Amino acid sequence: MIKLIIAEDHQSMIDGIELLLRYEDEIDVIARAQDGEALLDAVRKEQPDVVLTDVKMPKMDGILATRILKREFPDIKILAFSMLAKEGTVLQMVNAGVSGYLLKNSPLDLILLAIKKIYEGGTYFDPSLENMIANNQSGSKTNFDERETLLTKSEKEILGLIGLYKTSSEIAELRFTAISTIEKHRKNMIRKLELSGKNELLRYAIEKKYDELDSKS
Repeated sequence: MIKLIIAEDHQSMIDGIELLLRYEDEIDVIARAQDGEALLDAVRKEQPDVVLTDVKMPKMDGILATRILKREFPDIKILAFSMLAKEGTVLQMVNAGVSGYLLKNSPLDLILLAIKKIYEGGTYFDPSLENMIANNQSGSKTNFDERETLLTKSEKEILGLIGLYKTSSEIAELRFTAISTIEKHRKNMIRKLELSGKNELLRYAIEKKYDELDSKS
């Protein structure tokens, strides 16, 4: 039995997916989440095999949620499910650790196929994205802001939370760490990104957050 969690901020979409999977003996939807923070809580509590997640969600987007989940639970398989088809967005999700990426206008039966395939250890990408993924794997990757490549995985995750206007104490609580650790990361990011202070770091985080997520889901 594949234990599945669905993260999607539109209830009608959750209902549609659950209707599709209702008679699938191999898949059990054990939890649902309508924002990124709720997704983290659900995964930490339920320990699923597969997560089906939107990219653009309230409180925390799918990119940051995926990074955190793959760090905490490296064996969990994550399938992105979104209207966002821009190369930057898709590759950010791939780099965060998803095993597949489906577009919301895909036939619903592809969801079932993708879930089973990634659960078995494979990958599955929407047919319309295959050339993009192949080009990325062959070395032709989107060149994001070079300064951000200096950041560690943890710093990138914290940067995403800063872009959500989270305070150091809130970030520390989400990441189960000390406030002093978050402050240290902030100082390191300001130095690496050649910024002038906390306000500049917040501005940078907000600008970066939806740099590749500017279309509507």
